[in-house]
Amino acid sequence: MTVVGLGALAAVDPGPLFVLSLLPYLAFLRWASASKRFPPLALRGFQFTLVFVAVTIAAAVLAEQRFGRKLADVDPLHGGAESFLTVANLLVLWGFSTSGQSPPGQSSEQVLSAGEQPAVPPQDGASVFDRP
Repeated sequence: MTVVGLGALAAVDPGPLFVLSLLPYLAFLRWASASKRFPPLALRGFQFTLVFVAVTIAAAVLAEQRFGRKLADVDPLHGGAESFLTVANLLVLWGFSTSGQSPPGQSSEQVLSAGEQPAVPPQDGASVFDRP
């Protein structure tokens, strides 16, 4: 791509692209909720990402109107907005990291779709890669 091409790309308003990027994410959230395969806390973390988006938009407007600068140039607002993303990521991490653990006295159950075979752990400490 030439320098002229990059200049034309820089002139494109990213606003409509941002809105369009939300559509696949909303579709992902709908699918994740309907699939019932995501740990509830991890799903909440993915949903909380939308809170981060809303807070970031509000902080960007505030930075522009109050300080006449971009959000990235107003450290307290930028850091505050980014902290919401950190919380969302931690919820996803915590949700997935605890999903395989059962409370004491309870066994973990495997959810199978129609036609799926249950996973069987290898015998005698063998690896799944040791099968003939």
